[in-house]
Amino acid sequence: MPPHHELLTDRRDFLRRGGAGFGALALASLLGDSKLLAALGDPQGRPGTPVPGKLTHTAGQAKSVIFLFMEGGPSHLDICDRKPLLNKLAGQKLPDSFGSVITAMGESRAPLMASKRTWRQYGNSGLEFSNWMPHTAEHADDLCVIRSCVSDGINHAGGVCMMNTGSIFGGRPSLGSWVTYGLGTDNQNLPAFVVMKDNDSDVVNGVRNWGGGFMPATYQGVMFDEGPSPIANLQTPRNISSARQSGKLAFLNQLNQAHYKGREDNSELDARIKSYELAFRMQAEAPGAVDLARETEATRKLYGMDSKRTETFGRMCLMSRRLVERGVRFIQLYHGSGSKWDAHQNIEDNHGRNCGATDKPIAGLLQDLKQRGLLDSTLVIWGGEFGRTPMSEKGDGRDHNPTGFSMMMAGGGVKGGTVIGETDELGLRAVKDKLHVHDLHATILHLLGVDHTQLTFNHHGRPERIDMNEGHAFKAIAG
Repeated sequence: MPPHHELLTDRRDFLRRGGAGFGALALASLLGDSKLLAALGDPQGRPGTPVPGKLTHTAGQAKSVIFLFMEGGPSHLDICDRKPLLNKLAGQKLPDSFGSVITAMGESRAPLMASKRTWRQYGNSGLEFSNWMPHTAEHADDLCVIRSCVSDGINHAGGVCMMNTGSIFGGRPSLGSWVTYGLGTDNQNLPAFVVMKDNDSDVVNGVRNWGGGFMPATYQGVMFDEGPSPIANLQTPRNISSARQSGKLAFLNQLNQAHYKGREDNSELDARIKSYELAFRMQAEAPGAVDLARETEATRKLYGMDSKRTETFGRMCLMSRRLVERGVRFIQLYHGSGSKWDAHQNIEDNHGRNCGATDKPIAGLLQDLKQRGLLDSTLVIWGGEFGRTPMSEKGDGRDHNPTGFSMMMAGGGVKGGTVIGETDELGLRAVKDKLHVHDLHATILHLLGVDHTQLTFNHHGRPERIDMNEGHAFKAIAG
């Protein structure tokens, strides 16, 4: 049968139908990068952008995440989980009723060590915090303190890997990669997943903590350098016009696509090509995103950038707020890069220094997000790979403790002014509402509107999940 054609009999009919067609073109343009089309995909299953925004499973309140990672293991016993019995029994051995304890240094028979902190209640909720974090504590009514966290990682390599990927062994995608894979990003001109650290030392395990694992490499985190110029080589040389730069990159893209043909299974090659394309798009938007000179002096002071002690982490926190404003999905800040929170000895100096460097910037971040209306949609997470033991280490320090430690969350639908779970009377083991790292990851995804049981990635014929089929979302954390 020959194709059917309608004859347009007059000029009015032609204009009417043509006008409707222009509307369809506009609709197609609006939907081009929409979450709906991204979720559906094209007929070949290829998204139109590297990490397009996607629909959530449920109406999660959080849209982005800022993970403040205190590398080395902060002591919950000296920050947000006061244990009066610990001070009462200081100098004595751990009671037999607690059983033997295997720590990173072997079986522990060290005496219990008191906390020298002073404590007070904050906000209408009356949450207790020590004098090591007084600024952050002022936001008690926005904070949820989870006192019953548990990890499988007893040393730094395993603990940091576990908290970031859900396994003590390397090779799995990081939490940021899972979030980016599940939700994409709302800004195609900036990385979806950004990582920053506070000094030149390497984070334990390095890039595996923000790597894509068995996922395509495009989902891995992008490291921003420490300092006032976080993205190197971003500016176009002065003698190169934008038209010339665009033409050069278009030609390089042709060469890259020709090389890519027949190598479609190489995700690292695909990610590198996309990184060049992203770098070109970033030349227009990223300089403004990372230019903190555009902030008022009052804002810079709020983050502690007027003090040498807090300037570095304050800059990182302020950068995070600017990235969240621009649709970046997952931002992870490492403070104490190189396990600088590790306090096997002289915890007073170690934690006093580290808390002093982070307390005001964290408080500034929470206040700034809230006053800009961003805290409700931004999930802020604080914590490390594990906590510290109630027993002493080398007389004036504490050993690693993965059997019961604390983390804090704020914003993103979290019910503020609350405490989840508890440890025993000495703060050694979680005893109520125990939340394993797998449960924490599932809960974070729940707050983002993602059902972790449905977020899967097929790897070697096996549907993999962030929680390795072991976690449960603790939904009571939501307000």
